[in-house]
Amino acid sequence: MNIPRSPRRATARLALAAAAVMAAGACGGADAGSGDGGGDGLSGTIRVDGSSTVAPLSTAAAQLFQQRNPGVRITVGTSGTGGGFEKFCNGETEIADASRRITAEEHARCAGKGVKYEELRIANDGMSVVVNKDNDFADCLTVEQLRRIWEPGSRIDNWNQVDPDFPDVELELFGPGTDSGTFDYFTRAVNGEEGRSRTDYSPSEDDNVTVQGVSGSRGGMGYFGLSYYEENKDKLKVLEIDGGNGCVAPSQTTVQNGTYRPLSRPLLIYPSAAALDRKEVEAFVEFYVENSADIARAAQFVPLSPSQEDELRQDLTRLRERHAP
Repeated sequence: MNIPRSPRRATARLALAAAAVMAAGACGGADAGSGDGGGDGLSGTIRVDGSSTVAPLSTAAAQLFQQRNPGVRITVGTSGTGGGFEKFCNGETEIADASRRITAEEHARCAGKGVKYEELRIANDGMSVVVNKDNDFADCLTVEQLRRIWEPGSRIDNWNQVDPDFPDVELELFGPGTDSGTFDYFTRAVNGEEGRSRTDYSPSEDDNVTVQGVSGSRGGMGYFGLSYYEENKDKLKVLEIDGGNGCVAPSQTTVQNGTYRPLSRPLLIYPSAAALDRKEVEAFVEFYVENSADIARAAQFVPLSPSQEDELRQDLTRLRERHAP
């Protein structure tokens, strides 16, 4: 089970997201009540579960929506992307949060249970590979070097095994647990197969544990979402990654334009088709989509590019047409 991120930090991010969306509505941008008529007697319970990375976005959207629709109760769980899809396919939730796309196996599981769904990309995230602040020898690693470090059976336990020009410093590894979408995405991008990873590292579903581990060890290395590095850049150093076209640092620009390869990823929500036939679920999803850019920026994720926004608007239009009364 994913442990929620630092409550104080998460609360601050949600407050910023709420303020940003409310300000946008006040200035003539996306109306904070759009998609629900400003509150028209909607009621019911909407259950969301899945990625802990996407959870701050969904929680902010839920809080804002409920301000205008107090009769609707929305719960947001953090079972990890894989755990979230398991609940979703079992019909235990209306919406799955995901930091990767649904797999063929998960799709088949949902299909076997008669669960149909829509896929909506609501933001972007870049994966950051972080090291200790006192690491003054490593600035950029190739994907091949990352693979040799993290592949199953790897015996690399010293930085001078990564590059002979690096000093004799013990390499200590930290990262997410196996239920995390971050783990799934990183292992697929670096090692070529989801879940393919060495196991002799310190895993945790709480990114704070990775921050503490890497910041407490000169030879530490870990990985998590770019937004979490941004929150902890006073404690950590982020590495540039060479995906074949030179060293590129993770940033909003490089994640959005796709030059930070291969560690950029989509953040997605999957509402079930059956749930979308309920007015409160359809209204919440419309609200979430229409305010996604403001929520993403305020919550320190990377908003969609113009072309991705166009695609999302088209997806929302098709969704409305399919589920029109």
